[in-house]
Amino acid sequence: MRVDPWFDNPCPIARTMSVLGQRWAVLIVREAMLGRSRFSEFRERLGVAPDVLSARLAELVAAGVLEAVDYQRPGDRTRSRYVLTDAGRDLAPVLAAMGQWGHVHLSRPRSSGNRFIDTVTGEPVSVGFRRRDGSSVRPADVGLVERHHG
Repeated sequence: MRVDPWFDNPCPIARTMSVLGQRWAVLIVREAMLGRSRFSEFRERLGVAPDVLSARLAELVAAGVLEAVDYQRPGDRTRSRYVLTDAGRDLAPVLAAMGQWGHVHLSRPRSSGNRFIDTVTGEPVSVGFRRRDGSSVRPADVGLVERHHG
């Protein structure tokens, strides 16, 4: 497994990128959120080279985003399924925000129909900023500040 210099960075965005910043990582998580779990499904859906896919899956397992679960079909060798952990499921708002941004700023005539929904109601959901009282804040009114810990 690769050693990423960002993994121990004080910045949580840099640490997140140490896990999700490698090519294919976010798309593998997307496919897992869509219910895919087998190596062959990831390979078929993404068209990624087997060695790269193996490396990314191992990195996502090591980072605690996916869990490898062994399974065996009758007469076949033992294989692994890759399922989202709680940490992996907690990436839903991150992927939703990326998709939301892509739909708005990189719109294409043949865009995917993938959308995040409320699984109870089936209604589409969106990602946004909220104040403590629950009221919405426009992204243009949000800033990132540096806090120095002494």
